[in-house]
Amino acid sequence: MEASDKDLIEVVSTNTLGLMICCREAINMMQRQRRGGHVFNIDGAGSDGRPTPRFAAYGATKRSVVHLTKSLQAEMRMQDVKNVVVHNLSPGMVTTDLLMAGANTKQAKFFINVLAEPAEVVAEYLVPNIRAIPTNGSGKPTYIRFLTGLKAYSQIFSRLAFGARRNRYIVED
Repeated sequence: MEASDKDLIEVVSTNTLGLMICCREAINMMQRQRRGGHVFNIDGAGSDGRPTPRFAAYGATKRSVVHLTKSLQAEMRMQDVKNVVVHNLSPGMVTTDLLMAGANTKQAKFFINVLAEPAEVVAEYLVPNIRAIPTNGSGKPTYIRFLTGLKAYSQIFSRLAFGARRNRYIVED
């Protein structure tokens, strides 16, 4: 764990405390509105409980996103709140500055090239799925995943078997 106190405070303040405050305020505001609303929380690496070496604090905060979302969903049910729904989004690996800054090992380069996508590609999938939720009438929490396990395994297999996606973003050693 090489992160400085300042870096740890920043990632926890942003990804955990910031999310909690935003959820609280959004839910309170939406409950006062006749038509309610939808809250969409975004998870990331570590949200599934798998380790995130070199990014332990980030992974821990993203794991907390899933827990917070489930807890808020349970609170909504307990309070019989039907006009506000809390959802979870999983964009997968997105080629952000943060992700690319961590591309300094052979393993990181491999996975970024194989699994990562630009924000525009992820948005093309997520946005229509998000927009469909209020109109589908179910009122149930949804977990929308861009990079599913099957998709990830398929892309890894294609890479190993056929060399697909090699050097897409970063030249590999």
